[in-house]
Amino acid sequence: MNRGTLFVLVGAFLWGTISFFVKNLYEAGFTPMEVVTIRVTVAAIILCVFTGLTSNKSLKLQRISHIKYFIGTGVFSITFFNYCMFKTIQLSTVQVSAALLYTGPAFVIIISFIVLHEKITKNKVLSLLCTCIGIILVVEFFPLQDKTIPIMTIIIGLCSGLGYALYSIFSKFALQYYDSLTITTYTFLVSAIVLIPFFPFREKGTLLLQPDVYLYALGLGFVPTAIAYILYTYGLSFIEASKAAILSTMEPVIATLIGIFIFTEPFTILQIVGMGCIILAVILIELPSLANRKKRVIQ
Repeated sequence: MNRGTLFVLVGAFLWGTISFFVKNLYEAGFTPMEVVTIRVTVAAIILCVFTGLTSNKSLKLQRISHIKYFIGTGVFSITFFNYCMFKTIQLSTVQVSAALLYTGPAFVIIISFIVLHEKITKNKVLSLLCTCIGIILVVEFFPLQDKTIPIMTIIIGLCSGLGYALYSIFSKFALQYYDSLTITTYTFLVSAIVLIPFFPFREKGTLLLQPDVYLYALGLGFVPTAIAYILYTYGLSFIEASKAAILSTMEPVIATLIGIFIFTEPFTILQIVGMGCIILAVILIELPSLANRKKRVIQ
């Protein structure tokens, strides 16, 4: 397993822990969009302080025109996909939202082919197919068993997948000029600037002063946000965006395991099969690099 794959997988693992923090903040009285604002704001503060202490040059733009990359990652990706994801949850269910969000890798493969000129290989297609089947099983998304999902809900859900995909694309461009820490910092700083004006500080500002809420907010901004995105973005500098997007689908597996073992949520055989499909997808996407490594050893 190469360095890029490892960092992306660890980032996906940390993303998968988000439900632990989010559920506790919901219980404290925050709405989904307010939790998003807390997430990006805390992450932005942590990242700005960290980069300020470790590298004075990290937050300097090489060119003012480069702000477009961070508007891309911060507004068109982070803010946009979070809004669409939570709107889909409001209109339907968490399962439907998760299934539509993880159409992201398909968008990444298509956009990467058009914009970044990355090849669409047989392994990528097979891996994507395993990923889609796995996600459907893990989140138990079986629309035919339920009433028909409104077309507008599906469109908004697909938009969350598109927004999720755009982070990998914009980050690839930004990585030509900046390191992963700088990209992640500017991403959440821009997103926080956009979302903070809409947060109801008068009504819910005092909730953030409660010790347990403060710790959950800090944990949300640090573990599945700041650290996770730094690792994922760093991994992108070593592997293709399309490959990273498929690898990141380990997140729902981790989230499901946390639900089972921490929140004692029930699980089914189909969910276990789904997790196996996603793990198989990761193995498939890794096969070409393993084959190349064996060739180099033989030579």
